[in-house]
Amino acid sequence: MNDVRVIAYFAGDPTRTYQLAQWLEVLEVLDRVHPVGLVLRDPDSAALIASRTSLTVLTAPSFPELTELYAELDAKVVLYCNNSVLNFESLLDSRMLHVHVNHGESDKQSMASNNAKAYDRVFVAGDAAVQRYLTGLLDFDAARLVRVGRPQLDLPRTPLLAPSERRTVMYAPTWEGDADYNDYTSLDSLGEAIVRAILAVPDVRLVYKPHPKVTTSLTPAIADAHLAVMGLIDEAARLDPAAWHTQVLTGDILAVMPGCDAMVTDVSSVGLDWLYLHTDKPIFLTDPHGDVDALHHQAPISRCADVIGADDVRDLASLLDARLGHDEHHLARVAMRHHYFDELEVGESTGRFLTEVGRLVALRDELLSGGAEPAITA
Repeated sequence: MNDVRVIAYFAGDPTRTYQLAQWLEVLEVLDRVHPVGLVLRDPDSAALIASRTSLTVLTAPSFPELTELYAELDAKVVLYCNNSVLNFESLLDSRMLHVHVNHGESDKQSMASNNAKAYDRVFVAGDAAVQRYLTGLLDFDAARLVRVGRPQLDLPRTPLLAPSERRTVMYAPTWEGDADYNDYTSLDSLGEAIVRAILAVPDVRLVYKPHPKVTTSLTPAIADAHLAVMGLIDEAARLDPAAWHTQVLTGDILAVMPGCDAMVTDVSSVGLDWLYLHTDKPIFLTDPHGDVDALHHQAPISRCADVIGADDVRDLASLLDARLGHDEHHLARVAMRHHYFDELEVGESTGRFLTEVGRLVALRDELLSGGAEPAITA
């Protein structure tokens, strides 16, 4: 345990472990260079994560247990994949450098949280994220921002979908968020209409892949819409078994994407992952709030996509059919990909991530070598 040099800290409950899970393979690569330990605060979350990785998993439910654990370790850098309020208990340790890496690249308002000011560095994907922080926060120090791309997107994945001669369209709605300002889901307002439209496209296979938290949502409108969408898909599959319409409720959405020809999604990391990995394929972005101007301002990806609001969904079937035959936005997506991910190609982000973490590991030792070792202070 004493050889841990980098900590990946996570204080969420099991329903949020997807945030850390998407980093596990990258952290396993990092572990070969700088030994990594996962520190979780929730024992159930720790058990779930431990079943998915060979990395060292350490549990510290209480603050005294966390301080004792940190005292035993000689870790140099701590990585955070969310903004849990319990992150601040970890941030009290001034002997390490603290880095926010987030759990995706997205245009959601929560992606430029004022909490970023608490971290020594904030790893971001590219220019779009930099602009998001500089325009969204007051008096934010841009020197804290480090561009590393999206290391998770470098990793090869075994496709989850069986090959199909049909044109495959994925509907991937996000969840409703934990506050009104962070609610970008189309599921409750447009979900059923979107699914009916996709099913009406000739020679189509529909894949429904909702955000993990949709499947456990306690919000009645979301839960009801989710069940209604699954009912529509079940009935379509019964009427046309050869189509292989399907629901993918678990598993990595990045492993679903290769089998798809187009995607309908909300403002979330999913659309940007599609833009990065499948720039040559059409994307349709929902506008559940009915404000296209605001959407274009907040989510630049909407400028290279077909936007679907309440007035547009009635024509979605014909629009999908048209775009699958003739994609008018391909060149615009190529340019927009550069805005979000700089000039990085698949495979290059991981190298940049490893380099930047290595620099911080060395910097921490340099900073401590000049004087007395600081401690955890509350």
